[in-house]
Amino acid sequence: MRKFFRPIYLQKRFFIALTAIIVGFLVSFMVPNLYGAVKVLFYLLVLFVIVDVLLLFASKGRIEGKRVLPDKLSNGDENPILLKVTNTYLFQVVVKIIDEIPFQFQKRDFGLVSKIASGKSKTYDYQLRPTERGVYAFGSLNIFASSPIGLLARKYGFDQAQEVPVYPSFLQLQKYDLIAFTNRLHEYGLKKIRRIGHTMEFEQIKDYVLGDDIRNINWKATAKRGQLMVNQFQDEKSQPIYSVIDKGRVMKMPFNGLSLLDYAINATLVISNIALKKQDKAGMFSFSNKIENRVVAERRSSQMNLILETLYNLETNFIESDFSRLYIDVKRNLNQRSLLLLYTNFETLDALHRQLPYLLAMAKQHLLVVIFFENTELNEFADKKAETVRQIFDQTMAEKFIYEKKLIVNELRKHGIQTILTKPENLTISTINKYLEIKARGLI
Repeated sequence: MRKFFRPIYLQKRFFIALTAIIVGFLVSFMVPNLYGAVKVLFYLLVLFVIVDVLLLFASKGRIEGKRVLPDKLSNGDENPILLKVTNTYLFQVVVKIIDEIPFQFQKRDFGLVSKIASGKSKTYDYQLRPTERGVYAFGSLNIFASSPIGLLARKYGFDQAQEVPVYPSFLQLQKYDLIAFTNRLHEYGLKKIRRIGHTMEFEQIKDYVLGDDIRNINWKATAKRGQLMVNQFQDEKSQPIYSVIDKGRVMKMPFNGLSLLDYAINATLVISNIALKKQDKAGMFSFSNKIENRVVAERRSSQMNLILETLYNLETNFIESDFSRLYIDVKRNLNQRSLLLLYTNFETLDALHRQLPYLLAMAKQHLLVVIFFENTELNEFADKKAETVRQIFDQTMAEKFIYEKKLIVNELRKHGIQTILTKPENLTISTINKYLEIKARGLI
């Protein structure tokens, strides 16, 4: 008996009808003539409840549900989750869908309500934005079905316990995949860089067409063929591009749900993909008190999968980063001049000065780009109108830290080190822009 009643859930319409009948019985004590009518209504309610039970439990048909998950979720992006529901009853049903989504989202108000005609199926979708990498566990898919009477609902539980990993933002690969190869870079906040000189490799001699640079005309080939021929060049290839990720405690600072480390990981994934598409070698490694997660810069078909799997397991270890160890490792293991994209964070000028000797030493052998972050929350706080003396003091300190970030940029550039100071959400765009600028100027 308990097993029979367990999937039955009373609906709002039932409680409204029952409340109205109870009020009717109370009123009938003062107006006895109403008692008979209220009694009839009570029996009608009982009858409708019985009919509702028969429709949901004894009639032919049921509700089928299925959750469709992608193989993996993209960290920091909106990921679509699909729910497929089929009604095989002989009547239209109203369904309320409650999906048990992973606890990491802390979402307790999830629910979808819809009508499904007899013999029809419907597909529903909703979006989830994870902010941590790792394994996310989904629970059961619960569907509450009501007949047209609507007094009761029958619960259908589909034990679809599923686990799905959350990887670095691979969806950004699709978004930025063609940026480096189109002429619409300004739409993404990228600036066009004028190419200086011919710091490119010769590719072929081809027929002259309108618009070709006349400075590239090959006069010997023109004389032989009797028509204008021009030299065609291409960007230099097979240059090592390393993403160096600081995973010390300074990278644990959160912005918009993601840590600075996660922003650096997402940018590393995108820039590695673009470097490979540009025929360069992409690699990476991380550091704090030691060098870890090393992927040697190569240009092969499996390189992106290797980088993705390595980034998936990268975590902050809350240790002070050792830049001297980073310099020693770079000196020992990177023999070819490379582009080093160093993702780190400096909050004060003193913090930079402690590490500056090691940065200068690396910049002598390689093209070093130091990438660190604006504190967007400080910027927003400093822009607010101060109303008390305490707020004026706090805003003054905030503006001091903001100004110190600019001093850090000037200090690095004074020593000839390429620098990017960016908002966390603009990191990927800023890094792509700097990479394309370096390629255009032939700095490596």
